[in-house]
Amino acid sequence: MSKFIINEDFWALFPEARIAVVLASGIDNTAAVYDKAGETIGGLLAKSVAEAGKYLTADVFSENRVIAVWRSAYQRFKTKKGARCSVEALLKRVEKGTGIGQVNPLVDIYNAVSLTFGLPCGGEDIAAFRGDVLLKLADGGESFLAIGDEERDDALPGELVYKDDEGTICRCWNWRDGQRTMLTGQTTDAFLVIECVDPARFAELREAAETLASLAEKHLGGKSTVYLMDAANREICLDQAVADGSR
Repeated sequence: MSKFIINEDFWALFPEARIAVVLASGIDNTAAVYDKAGETIGGLLAKSVAEAGKYLTADVFSENRVIAVWRSAYQRFKTKKGARCSVEALLKRVEKGTGIGQVNPLVDIYNAVSLTFGLPCGGEDIAAFRGDVLLKLADGGESFLAIGDEERDDALPGELVYKDDEGTICRCWNWRDGQRTMLTGQTTDAFLVIECVDPARFAELREAAETLASLAEKHLGGKSTVYLMDAANREICLDQAVADGSR
């Protein structure tokens, strides 16, 4: 029985953090979704890009609150040089006006949610997991091949990672996803995460998770399960949640 477990070493660094998990089961993430909902999903993404400007009010990009809280968080653990939170990368594109390209339906949906709420979102294919999934400090050397790369770039000792029995799933907490577990057109069961380190925004985290679950069900079908995790609720069973889709 596979679980997602947030280790004690994470909570020692971020005792007040909250992580929302959405398990989307029985979804259709094929390109055919674009035939019936492509304009709608594209519209969600375009609208989110327009709305994201509300998070970019400071003259200096790094001084915007949604950026600054993650810059501070990344100083608490070992990171690869230049690594930044995923929502910062999206907002940098918004600031530069370069746009957010479509990837596949579910990735487009979670990117839209990320920009709308100013929170980092990510997703993985549950079928690719091997054993339990952990959020923990890396021992170092956990295997990792990033999406789009041709050579491995394994985790550093003391780096915060999502990992399973086979290696790293996402490096530097929420910086880069790996090819092995990435969402594809063949994905039917997905593990989606939204992270928050700002206590003032925990209500928005819940709203973002519910929005993500609702959009996934609306456009991709299946059933989406929402969990809110904190220091008192550190693990969930992935197999049973995917099996029954109950909230």
